[in-house]
Amino acid sequence: MPENAPKTREELFAFLDGLGIAHKTVDHAPVFTVAESVALRDEIPGGHTKNLFIKDKKDRYFLLTVEENAEVDLKQVHNLIGGSGRVSFGRAEKLMEYLGVVPGAVTAFGAINDTAGNVTFVLDADLMREEIVNCHPLSNDATTSIASGDLVRFMEATGHKPLVLKVTS
Repeated sequence: MPENAPKTREELFAFLDGLGIAHKTVDHAPVFTVAESVALRDEIPGGHTKNLFIKDKKDRYFLLTVEENAEVDLKQVHNLIGGSGRVSFGRAEKLMEYLGVVPGAVTAFGAINDTAGNVTFVLDADLMREEIVNCHPLSNDATTSIASGDLVRFMEATGHKPLVLKVTS
């Protein structure tokens, strides 16, 4: 396997275990949108996420992780996150290169693959008030539950200092 191959779900779980971070994963049919994942709400408690992979005018990349039903004003969010000019969505090729995931499987856990620090991670303050946060474990056929504080610890252990900001309306 190439040295820069994206981490697997098993490698993610081993990393979390090594940090002493409790996590629980539920396997399910692949889901590509928030709307498709609504059926899982009764089965999986906690805050469910929506992730926006965006870039600014200077090609700086950000991953916004917000509560699934929250709205983000893409015309103004650059002012909140320190972006240069308005943001647009990042291309799928950069998503795979930086976070090791495909569209539909975007997740804060992608920080484990961003070894070069190409992405700034932004966790919405409202989401972080949830005791448990749910994210895809690098693929969209499962959901992993983790304490919100442990999500920050995970990101810091990957070399990222996530910004916890209110970016939703």
